[in-house]
Amino acid sequence: MNPTTPPVTTDRDLDPRPAAPEAPQPGDCCHSGCAYCVEDLYTEALYKYREELAAWLARHPDAPPVP
Repeated sequence: MNPTTPPVTTDRDLDPRPAAPEAPQPGDCCHSGCAYCVEDLYTEALYKYREELAAWLARHPDAPPVP
């Protein structure tokens, strides 16, 4: 590639695949009934991720399967 040639961008560069939320570690929840438990927050983030991933896959039907 010529150093003066700009890199080619693709739709995926401009619209990257959503990243899955990181699961809480076994000791992250204190099991004391917190209003905003890390496990509940993770579950909400997971639902949001799945919705965003489904929308992204609809926009990129040729994308490889979820790793």
